[in-house]
This record gives sequence, C-alpha cells and structure tokens, in this order.
Amino acid sequence: MSDLINVSSSPHVKSKVNTSNLMLMVVIALLPATIFGVINFGLHALLIIVVSVIAAVVTEWLYNKGMKKTQTIGDYSAVVTGLLLALNMPPAIALWIPALGSVFAILVVKQLFGGLGQNFMNPALAGRCFLMISFAGKMTDFTLPAGASSKVALDAVTGATPLAVLKQEGVAKLAENGVNISDMFFGNIQGTIGETSVIALLIGAAFLLFMKVIDLRIPLTYIGSFTVFAAIYSAATGGFDINYVAAHLCGGGLMLGAWFMATDYVTTPITKKGQLVYGCLLGIVTAVFRIFGGSAEGVSYAIIFCNLLIPLIERVTIPTALGKGGQKA
Repeated sequence: MSDLINVSSSPHVKSKVNTSNLMLMVVIALLPATIFGVINFGLHALLIIVVSVIAAVVTEWLYNKGMKKTQTIGDYSAVVTGLLLALNMPPAIALWIPALGSVFAILVVKQLFGGLGQNFMNPALAGRCFLMISFAGKMTDFTLPAGASSKVALDAVTGATPLAVLKQEGVAKLAENGVNISDMFFGNIQGTIGETSVIALLIGAAFLLFMKVIDLRIPLTYIGSFTVFAAIYSAATGGFDINYVAAHLCGGGLMLGAWFMATDYVTTPITKKGQLVYGCLLGIVTAVFRIFGGSAEGVSYAIIFCNLLIPLIERVTIPTALGKGGQKA
C-alpha cells in the first residue's frame, strides 16, 4: 500500500497557479508602462526592451545548457528580469549596455546562486546597479532620443530629469521649466523608459492586485513611509509644500519599484509583520538616499540594501510557535 499512496503532512493545497502563470501576469501588468515608454521615447526604446529581454533569456538558456540543467526559460522569469531592467534604462542608451546588464542579472545574481528562488537580491535591480556603478555617465544621461514625443521643457542637452531638477534647484524650478505634477503623473517628462507614467504603472498594479499576484502590504507601507519622511523634511526646511511631496511621488522610479520590484516573492519577507517592516524600511531608506545622497534617485539602491536585511527581518518577526509563548530565548 505504501508504494501506491504518497504520504505527506498537511496542509494539502492544490492550485493551478504556477511560476509561469505568475510571471506572465507580471509581464501583462508591465505592458501599459512598456507601451507608453515606446510611444513616448520612440523606436530606440523598443529596441532596448527587445535586446534586454533576449539577452536575459539567451543567457539563462546557455547557462542551463552548459551546466546540463533542466531548461527554465519556460517559466518566463528571465523575461520579467529583462523587461524590468529595460524599463529602468535611459531611452537613448547604447543597446549593448542593457544586454550586458541582463547577462549580469541572470548569470551572476540569479543562476550562480542557484536559480529562481535562491537569489538573495532582485536580479533586475542588481543588474541596474551594476550598470550604474560601471557606466554612471551613460546611465544618468536622459537626453531624449530621436523620435521621442515627450514635450517636457527640460534641458535636452544635459538630459536633466524632473527629479534631478527638484533635488538641485527645488520645486519652483520645475514650474519655470513648464513641468507640473500633471505632466509627471501622466508621463510627459524625461526619465527611464518605464518610470515616467504613474498612471500606466498604477493600471498594471491594479491588474496584479485584481489577480491577487501581490497585495497592498508592501507597496502601501513603502509609499506611505516615504511620503511621511518627505513631508516632514519639507515642513522642516522652509514650510510644508504639497507640490514637493507630490513631485517626489510621481518622479523617478518610486512607483515602478514599489509595485513591481519591492513585491518580488523571492526577495521579500514571508511574515506579514516582516513585510510591514520591510516596506517602512524601503520608504525611509529611499527618502534618505534621494534627499541626502549624491544621486537624485534612490529606489534601486534602497531595494537592494533592504533585500540584504530580509533574513534579519524574518528572524525578528517570525511568529512564536504554539505552546512556546512563555519561554524566554
């Protein structure tokens, strides 16, 4: 009888949801921001996306082939990594740079640590940070490519983003350049391919929430703690300015990071309390990096840094086992 029955401990849960289903839903959720980025920045943006995704998939295929492992490109996780990396790229960057970033993300961060589920940080963001360190000038040049339809009045020679102007010269300078919060919300600004349109990102986030791929716990605590920090800083340095806070929320990669990268299953705490702590830390660290750091953006480094804290967060937030509540460590 033991040869016929597979005996295992409870709970016994059956579900049709698997990795490939989840990853496909993430790709679908990213389509509004992807399409908007291509429309806004032109053909070169599309080429960046295609090259980045192909490089990620081919790298994973070659690694599995060379190591004689089961092919995993069918789970679409490499597609998601390549797409997220591409959406974090400046729209006029040379094509070989996102390709290199995808190779690093898949080979070094994902596969050399055991593949999907074993990576200790988000591969796409690790790839972006690798490129930021290696090619800082190219990765911070947001000059609009030929064919871009963005109508933003910022300096097209220096490629300054609204977030950079906000950090260097204040919120008043944005208005002088013809940029308002509406432009930043709908996406008529300079920036990376996928971060400019808040409305497109929120449409994708709503889809993920509806499909129950993610929940509100991490995104809301991330955005909420960041908002509180920015509001306190604004009030302490000349009086509270709602436009300053709104510009920070709509500018840069905050929404892209909060909804699509901070919620990565592999690099987030498994405990509910841990997820709340994680979200709050993300908001605080992002605000510190943005306001006091040397760069106008801080989302990528904040998420990478907090990814490293996951084991500690889980250790201090893991629920007490039944019957052991009275015991002291």
